Amino acid sequence: MQTPVHLVIGAGPGLGASIARRFAREGYRPVLTTQHRDRASGLAAQLTGEGYTAAGFAIDLMDPADVARVVTTVGECFGRIDVLHFNPSAWREKDPLQLTAAELLDDVMLGVGALLPAVQAARPFQRAGSRVLVTGSAAADKSWHRAASLGVQKAAVRNLVTSLDATLAPDGIRAVAVQINGMLAETGPFSPPPIAEAMWQAATRPAESWTPHVAYDG
Repeated sequence: MQTPVHLVIGAGPGLGASIARRFAREGYRPVLTTQHRDRASGLAAQLTGEGYTAAGFAIDLMDPADVARVVTTVGECFGRIDVLHFNPSAWREKDPLQLTAAELLDDVMLGVGALLPAVQAARPFQRAGSRVLVTGSAAADKSWHRAASLGVQKAAVRNLVTSLDATLAPDGIRAVAVQINGMLAETGPFSPPPIAEAMWQAATRPAESWTPHVAYDG
């Protein structure tokens, strides 16, 4: 039997790596993608050093063709993509009077738009029971005006997850956005390990209790 694959789009050394580690503990192969190959390889090497079999790939989230290429490559290399975890967001500290339309569109492309080619490319490698998992944020409801584009991204990606879940559900594939209702911290309930546990629990719920949105309140 092939090892299930957990593919992280937009991984980082904190939350992204912690969630990958949580799935790896359950027997998943973590595959981490970042903008730079060296960083992706470094994250994979860290997990490999902990005893997991991990891989890393560079990805350009601003280029839909590259997103599709990388996700397809992962599917072809490992034969399956069981959990597609979409983790990125663009942080730009500009209020609505400073933010340009071009900057807003760039941020939405990274934090929302890149999910579309990722899911479309992953679909041939998914089957009933596969999941699309998205890192959400309280900014979807309570945006900070000094970083106006973040709230737009998180509200939009949550809405997109609703449509994805309805579209994929007839094939037994479900999508969920986990909204983290607190500031990320190094320790405590909003540190990476407990959030990773919440992400795991959200993705592994039975179909009869499925919802496309889960709130994590710490």
